[in-house]
Formats: sequence, structure tokens, C-alpha cells
Amino acid sequence: MAHSSHGAHAEPPTRGRRWSTFRQSPFWPATVLVLILAAAAGLFAGSYTYSMADPTPHSIPTAVVGSYEQARARAFLDGLEKALNASVKVHPYDSTAEAREAMQDQEVFGIFEIRDEGRTAVLDLSSASGASVAEVLADTAPAVGKETGVDVTVRDINPLQEGDPRGLAIFYISLAAVIIGFVGAIQLSVHARSLTPFERILFTAAYALLGGFAIAATVDWLLDALDLPFVESWMILALTLFASGMVFTMFNTLFGRWAMLPTWGLMVLLGNPSSGGAVSWPLLPSPLGAIGQWLPPGASVNAQHTAVYFQGHQHLFPFLVLGGWALLSCTVFWIWRHRHPGGREKQPAHAADS
Repeated sequence: MAHSSHGAHAEPPTRGRRWSTFRQSPFWPATVLVLILAAAAGLFAGSYTYSMADPTPHSIPTAVVGSYEQARARAFLDGLEKALNASVKVHPYDSTAEAREAMQDQEVFGIFEIRDEGRTAVLDLSSASGASVAEVLADTAPAVGKETGVDVTVRDINPLQEGDPRGLAIFYISLAAVIIGFVGAIQLSVHARSLTPFERILFTAAYALLGGFAIAATVDWLLDALDLPFVESWMILALTLFASGMVFTMFNTLFGRWAMLPTWGLMVLLGNPSSGGAVSWPLLPSPLGAIGQWLPPGASVNAQHTAVYFQGHQHLFPFLVLGGWALLSCTVFWIWRHRHPGGREKQPAHAADS
């Protein structure tokens, strides 16, 4: 009887032991990874489709000069707003020179110069400011002009380079810098695990500098796809690589082996689709357009885009964003460096003596 009673109560502990054994086996993290990767695949496709598959204008700032107070001109501008679902934000300027300066500062995406008391209009576009936005304006303005009796002439006063007809090369090189940046940090954590915190930062900076040079040299010198302001572009790419690498290192310090999850989410799922590189920010869903400029991919695209196409009009903000992420990541890593899975004993000689 004692044996049968004991056997009746033996099954639950056996189940508990099986679960405990499974949790301690390599099959547990492998199973979790299978589920995470499946979810990541769906999120990856969803994030890019949401932001890029059907870009629609949300807020396109444009300049207007000349006889824009005339009734016909007002009808034309009102018709343009209706055609684009009230997404065109018109800003009057006193002269064409002022409006072009605003375009160089990337404050406006097009200039409507109204002439002949509203009978004709010249639309000056800047494909370099955003090929997708320029295409929307170039298609819509002449059609609205026909409806309102305004003869519209379209000119591209700041075209894209011949080797980059769709304006995507900058997005690609920035994407390369972001991904290689954190993949490099992953490889350091696997193959150079015993690096000290200072050495880890130093080697991250080393591959960032060399990687940035390699990307710029390949795109400019080897492929001749973009005519880069080489040193400035190189430094932007290097800063992007370093910031991306240190972001992974920071998350590796905070979350250990699961660091790839927040890194991928921040940099790839959120950062790259909202960077404005593949689809200009006025065509992105509003939240993404606002968030993207504060993340490393968006800051990198921003700085590179201005360096290539708007020389002399560079902004400080994207460098502050990249530098801020790099500084934050280095600081968090350094403060909690004892939690990082890498490193080595400070005095290995004692271990050898013992």
C-alpha cells in the first residue's frame, strides 16, 4: 500500500523535473529564439510596409513668391491643397532669393513663383531634398493648374546626382553603417570576449573609422555612385558605426544575451523605416517622421544628405543626436561595466601562480 501511495504522488514531481530540465537545456533558449525570430520577421515586414509601401503626403512645406494674392493664384493654391489632402503648407517669401535660401536650408521642398497676375506659375523643385516629394508636387501642380487656368512650368533646380537617380544611395550607405555597427559589436562580444571595457570602446572606434572609410571609398571611388565630400561623409559614417556599436554594447550590459532584441527594435524596426532615406519625411506616417530624426539611422541620413547635396548648409542637430546616443551608450556601459558578460581578470598573473 505504501508503494502504491508513493507512486500515485510521483507524477507531478516528474513533470516539474522535466520542465526544470528543459529550462536548463539548450533547447529552452533555442525555442524562445524560434518564437522571437518569427515575431521579428512579421514586425520587420510590417514596419517597412507601413512606412514605405504607400507613402502619402502629410505636411509638405513650400514657399510662394510673386502675385500669390491674386484670385486665380489663390484658387490654384487652394486647389493644390485639396488635391493633396491639405498637406501643402505654404509660406510666403518676399523674394525668390530668400525662398531659394530656405530651400538650401531644407525648410521648404518647393517654390511657387506666381507671375502675370496669377496666370502663370513656375514651380522650382529640389529632387535632392526628397525625390518622392518632388515627384508628388511635379505630378499634382500642372494638373491643378489646368483646372484653375494657371500655366505651370516645373523646374528641378537641385537635381540628384547621375549615379543616384532615385536618391537611395545615401539611405543604403547609412543602413550599412547602422547594421555593420551593431553586428561588429556582436562579433567583438563573441570573438573578443575578454576585452576590458576601455579596450572594447577603443576597438569599436577602430572598426568604426575603418568601416566608414571602406563604405565611402567603395561608393565614391570604386562604384562612382556618389560624389561625396569625402572626409565629412567618412566622419558621419564612422560616427554612425560607433554609435550603433555602442548601443548594442549598452544593451548587452543591461540585458545580457537578449541585447539583440532592443538593438534590432530601435535601429532596424523603428530607426531605418523612419530615417527619411527611402521615403522623405513629409510622406512618412506622422509619428515616424517625428521620431526618426531623434534616432541614429535618421540622424545619419540627415547629416549625410546635407553633406552631399546642401554643402555649406549643414545642421548641428543630427551630429548632436549621433553624439548623444554614443555618449549615452558609453556612459551606461562604463557605469555598469561589471555587468557586461565580457572582460577579464585584472591580475591574471595571480591565477597563473596559484
